Amino acid sequence: METARIPCKVHQCTKCLGDTAYYCVSCPCDLCPQCKENHVKDLQTIDHDVVSHRDKINYIPTQEICARHPNHVYIKYCEPCQVPVCNSWLGHKPHIFPITVFTKRRHKIESIQGAYQTKRQQHRGTIHTIRSEALFYRPVLLPRIKTDFKICRTDFSLYLSDMLTKAQTLKHLIDYIQKDFMCNVFCDFDFKHRCLKQKNEMIEHIVGLQRYVYRYEQRRVIRPLQFLSSIKTALTQIHPTLHTSQLSMTESLNKEDVMELLSAILITERGNRRVGNQCLLKLTSGAEFHQSLTVAGVGRCFHISCVTSDRVWVNDGRNSLILMDTTGIPLHRVEDSQSFLYGLHTVNSESELTYIDRKYNINKLSKDMKTTTTFIEKTNFTWEPRCVYWSPSTEDLLVGMCFIYTRTGKVTRYNKSGQLTQTILNDNNGQELYLQPNYITDNRNGDVVVSSYGSEFVSGAVVVTERGGRHRFSYTGNQSGSGLEPRGVCTDALSHILVCDDTTKTVQMLDRDGQFLSHLLTKSQEMGEPWGLSYDVNTHHLWVGARDNNKVCVYRFITRQDALTDQRRVMESLSEISTPGTEKPQQGNQCLLKLMSPPELLHSLTVTGVDCCLHISCVTSDRVWVSDKNNLILTDTTGVPLHRVGDSCSDLYGGLHTVNSDSELIYIDWNYNISKLSKDLKKHTIFIKKTDSPWRPQCVYWSPSTGDLLVVMCYIHTRTYNVTRYNQSRQLTQTIQHDNNGRGLYNEPNYITENRNGDVVVSDYDDDFESGAVVVTEHGGRHRFSYTGHPSGSVLWPHGICTDALSHILVCDDTTKTVQMLDKDGQFLSHLLTKCQEMGEPWSLSYSINTQRLWVGSWDNNKVCVYRYITRQDDMTDEESVADIM
Repeated sequence: METARIPCKVHQCTKCLGDTAYYCVSCPCDLCPQCKENHVKDLQTIDHDVVSHRDKINYIPTQEICARHPNHVYIKYCEPCQVPVCNSWLGHKPHIFPITVFTKRRHKIESIQGAYQTKRQQHRGTIHTIRSEALFYRPVLLPRIKTDFKICRTDFSLYLSDMLTKAQTLKHLIDYIQKDFMCNVFCDFDFKHRCLKQKNEMIEHIVGLQRYVYRYEQRRVIRPLQFLSSIKTALTQIHPTLHTSQLSMTESLNKEDVMELLSAILITERGNRRVGNQCLLKLTSGAEFHQSLTVAGVGRCFHISCVTSDRVWVNDGRNSLILMDTTGIPLHRVEDSQSFLYGLHTVNSESELTYIDRKYNINKLSKDMKTTTTFIEKTNFTWEPRCVYWSPSTEDLLVGMCFIYTRTGKVTRYNKSGQLTQTILNDNNGQELYLQPNYITDNRNGDVVVSSYGSEFVSGAVVVTERGGRHRFSYTGNQSGSGLEPRGVCTDALSHILVCDDTTKTVQMLDRDGQFLSHLLTKSQEMGEPWGLSYDVNTHHLWVGARDNNKVCVYRFITRQDALTDQRRVMESLSEISTPGTEKPQQGNQCLLKLMSPPELLHSLTVTGVDCCLHISCVTSDRVWVSDKNNLILTDTTGVPLHRVGDSCSDLYGGLHTVNSDSELIYIDWNYNISKLSKDLKKHTIFIKKTDSPWRPQCVYWSPSTGDLLVVMCYIHTRTYNVTRYNQSRQLTQTIQHDNNGRGLYNEPNYITENRNGDVVVSDYDDDFESGAVVVTEHGGRHRFSYTGHPSGSVLWPHGICTDALSHILVCDDTTKTVQMLDKDGQFLSHLLTKCQEMGEPWSLSYSINTQRLWVGSWDNNKVCVYRYITRQDDMTDEESVADIM
């Protein structure tokens, strides 16, 4: 007789097929314990609602026996007394909880299930913070405590040595001072014990946090009463502080002599241990698109204020100030907001909206959106508020003001009580700082950052002052004289300044000292022209509003350090920490990136308007220039032509174009001039004009590292070639023509690029010779090597060429129909790609350093394929992790 089988469904983890213990409501997906840890710490999913699988099915055991009355079960819970109640109290007067007591004291009696759910809901926010933040960065403090433990004795020895050196001038006090110092300081101040105690307290605190989370979400069936009783205990807080010891002075010591002796000793201010964001966070290789939403009820998105991870306020500079969720649906509308202002609203830590109304009062709307109060009433009718920002660090309100007659501006600061505490008006020389301030924010170091609009005659600027009001700098554009039309501005968790520029239609990233870093975002079909910005410090998402439509796009460009994402690895590494002797140099890409095997085809596109793809120049992650012998076309990832250059040279079939950091196209035209096309595709200028010289340009490449333009030139009478370098002022600064023995380096080069170490890399093809070569010279011009194929003695017909983030050299070989990969010293590594049905015969290459993507153009069709073969390192070694933390 066969055994009866009962069918059952076993839930498995969606990501790794392990046993399901948790459920993400936001995704939705099932998660095992390890995947749950990764999910709640990943910035991309940090705001997701993760619950135990028990909570998903809403299972709550109810039959629990009363400890005093075994024949009864607990059915109620007294909230004031925080004790369970069985049904015996309904009819038994001797019971400790007679009904008259409840009535007289008005105790709140509710069901156990209701009390259980209420308590869990109350602790939900705390649990989320512990999961996503505390358990992530608390272990980072441990190595620092252990380092303090090891170097403490060394530091005190140095102090002692300095004191003894100075004491030589006070010979009659040396014995006394040494004895007093050794006895009173080292004996009374047991620094080893204190550091060890602090380390143990930190470890106990982390264990307590883990136990706290375990009680909340333990995977076994938990009894509600057990949970309610265990949760009574308040979560302990610790505040590790620096240790100092007060030195005492006896009357037998001369005060002036001792003051001179100890004058070099510096007392460090007490404070809590902190972990800087530079240790926890890093920039991604490029801004990652997260989502977009269309905001119903507004025409444009001029300013954004984040409330939570899924709710923001948006205004359009007219009469609309709307609260919306991530679906774009309006949840509330403010009817009395001021029109024709941009950064007119902000949100404080209580989720209250602060905004400028139609009478130029500054109002506050409560979190429940039921109560509106006037926070600052307008009294001065010559100055009008134009923008506001609530500072999370100081809880002050910063207000950008405008003088109605001259449009000059100032910044005022108000405390939580609405009292004016500061006014910033002029620079260090007494000159006015602001002209029509439209947006304002502050940075993590306390700097006040203002987007100052400018005028017809004066360029706009990002004006930055210190917390005290001293002018630090004014940023007026990436290149001197380029101009800036600043719009929305914000700062991120790494103290970068982000500003929308209406001139270039980009979001520009500056460091906190005003140095341009990159164009983080550019105008795109999805986003439109960027105008409004808001950075969510909790999820590290950047919200970008458009000028020309009612779309808001959400991006992520900051992520957590790879080495810190595994808490267990950090904890285990504590036993192997060594005291750092010197500062560790910045890690190169070799520490952050690695090769994939095999390369991954991401997508392909058919480029309309060209017969083949002889050369590619990347503009953004979704736009490239592609050329064949007669056409030069700008296309997007759909292959649709966006612009066509009508005067490109048709006698060249190599690298006749390149793109600079401002997204301007540089190309060789039909008159052999080197021309430049502006980013907006409207302005055409000649960068290097052809002269009567018999030298003609063959191919070009703009260097991201130096800003120079590398040009291969041909002497038309003898067909000899050289490489010339031009600086940004179009001045010829270098010519490379001969090897180290005086012989000509090049036969017929058609493509040129540069490696990360400064090497100039040329694809030298000539069908009159047996083999072409990849010719590499140092930045200074000295010949390093020429690669002629693999294995030795084979033939190489090189075409398109590029280098990647790991300094590899990639070259298309027409002999083998492959893309070959070399290291930076010319050693063959692999055939990265081979001819296939999807790609055809590879001919042209372009590597996007921002997205780590390789664009490959075909010789025998008009297809471009995009591959990924470089990814981030999965993990760093324990030693590297600890060093980064230090």
